[in-house]
Amino acid sequence: MQQRRVVVTGLGALTPLGNSVPEFWKNLIDAKSGAAPITKFDTTKFKTKFGCEVKGFNALDHFERNEAKKMDPFAQYAMVSTAEALKDSGLDLDKVDKTRVGVIWGSGNGGFYTFQQEMIEYGRGDGTPRINPYFIPKVIVDIASGWISIKYGFMGLNFTTVSACATSTTAIIDAMNYIRWGKADVIVTGGSEAAMNEAGIGGFGSMKALSTRNDDPQTASRPFDVDRDGFVMGEGAGALILEEYEHAKRRGAKIYAEVAGGGMSADAYHLTATHPEGAGAALGMKWALEDANLKPSEVDYLNPHATSTPLGDVSEMKAVIKIFGERPDHLHISATKSATGHMLGAAGAAEAIICIKAIDEGIIPPTISTTTIDPAMPSGLNIVLGKKMKKDVKVALSNTFGFGGHNASAVFRKVDN
Repeated sequence: MQQRRVVVTGLGALTPLGNSVPEFWKNLIDAKSGAAPITKFDTTKFKTKFGCEVKGFNALDHFERNEAKKMDPFAQYAMVSTAEALKDSGLDLDKVDKTRVGVIWGSGNGGFYTFQQEMIEYGRGDGTPRINPYFIPKVIVDIASGWISIKYGFMGLNFTTVSACATSTTAIIDAMNYIRWGKADVIVTGGSEAAMNEAGIGGFGSMKALSTRNDDPQTASRPFDVDRDGFVMGEGAGALILEEYEHAKRRGAKIYAEVAGGGMSADAYHLTATHPEGAGAALGMKWALEDANLKPSEVDYLNPHATSTPLGDVSEMKAVIKIFGERPDHLHISATKSATGHMLGAAGAAEAIICIKAIDEGIIPPTISTTTIDPAMPSGLNIVLGKKMKKDVKVALSNTFGFGGHNASAVFRKVDN
């Protein structure tokens, strides 16, 4: 039996660079930074005082007041990006078989904002547990996929992936496989995160994972740079409509790209640090390319995990060399977390959208703020610095890695209709 092909027919985004895919993409290729001083809480006593917040977002522009109160921001972000993606896909929701439409959504932290707020309120009281009755439905990580299915009546498979910062890439790979296996014809997939609060900044800060370049936030996220000092927290959501190829063709859908393959692996090494030689990362990329039936020489663009941490960037590029060779002239690399910050569980979805747009428009976005490549980095890599690059991108690879040693790589390919 021939394996069913899976394509992308809709995109939606809510990011530090823009609250729609067109705005996000334009600011990205124009080398804008999404970093700025944090506005969501008082950072006076925090070592890191900046991040990549979603800007200009008002839940009441999208939801009735009572509905908005039932959702943590991570679920609101999921719903807004999904609405854009569904509209972009052109799916007729009155005609599609909703038992064949599923939702696989990812979030690393779920209702992080709600959990913090409820515990603060509890601590202010007399010890009586006056907990909001919507506390649990707002906090649980799977609730965004539940909201999406309820809103649109999608009755197919429905669940959530959690693999830290690899989360939404894992969700995309799962969605691809379930469509391949014939378990659904359409799946809404992606991820969302809203951890830009005291607990998020304080927690990552205490691990010394965050940049403290408070004097110049916009250039703080500088992957591969000799002066990088940690990642910049981001937030937001990315949504993709994945569809079986023949199903999309029959309805005349615009096809952005094919989800050609995916690979997942474990470092089996450390709770938070990547394997120093990139062993697990290399396996994930190797298996993704094998799944796509592609050779390393066929990949035109790599969007790496590249968070701007001293150890992580180097280990990932060592893995890249293992897979692509010491001087992969065909391969161009850009680390877009330099512009978006690290959107945690939503990063994979946002970066999948970047890969897909690179294929669709023939443009590789730049790595910004990086000026002097760390000499510890492998040499011979084509890193796109400073400004966008025009290139016919036929195949793009996206890497995301998470605490716990989770690695996920997804391959996207141009479709010749």
